Amino acid sequence: MDAHAEELEALVAREKIRDCIGRLARGEDRRDPELINASFWPDATTDYGVFRGTFDEYLAWVVPGSPALPVTQHVLGQTVIELNGEAALAETHVLSYHRIDMGEEHRDVCIGGRYLDRLERRGGQWRIADRAMLYDWSQDFGRSIDWSQGLMGAKLSAEHFSGRAVGDYSEVFFGKRSGQQHVKAGNGR
Repeated sequence: MDAHAEELEALVAREKIRDCIGRLARGEDRRDPELINASFWPDATTDYGVFRGTFDEYLAWVVPGSPALPVTQHVLGQTVIELNGEAALAETHVLSYHRIDMGEEHRDVCIGGRYLDRLERRGGQWRIADRAMLYDWSQDFGRSIDWSQGLMGAKLSAEHFSGRAVGDYSEVFFGKRSGQQHVKAGNGR
């Protein structure tokens, strides 16, 4: 293979790895087992510090999620990827937002950290074989916004403008997505 073809193959591999990591973040936020399954190999392991286990154990933990976390959002930053044939190491910066139901009130918490992923390409597909989470900081921002009061003094015109882990409007917007990409045209609100 010539140098140009090798560079192109590496570029495509890196993009597929970033897509895998992004698909997983969406799957976690929407508690979507199909998206999460499409991001991990079945024999994968995970270690989030607060949870450690096999892929099946992780899926059983993350998909129902905690009823005390009605909203999560994972914002991914830069990903550094080291390719080594059919394997890769990736470090991805992440800001994760969590709305926590404390009973009397909801609170907003944000965590900054990094995912350390070991990925493998099998049958031409990149997926995570092992993930560890590193925590760099955490901030409790206090009481969450009451969406029934609107935003910045203006009422929201429909309930679907406020996000949630399950039943979020993005599921309607995209259609119920599986691990395979597809595009649904239209706005359908």
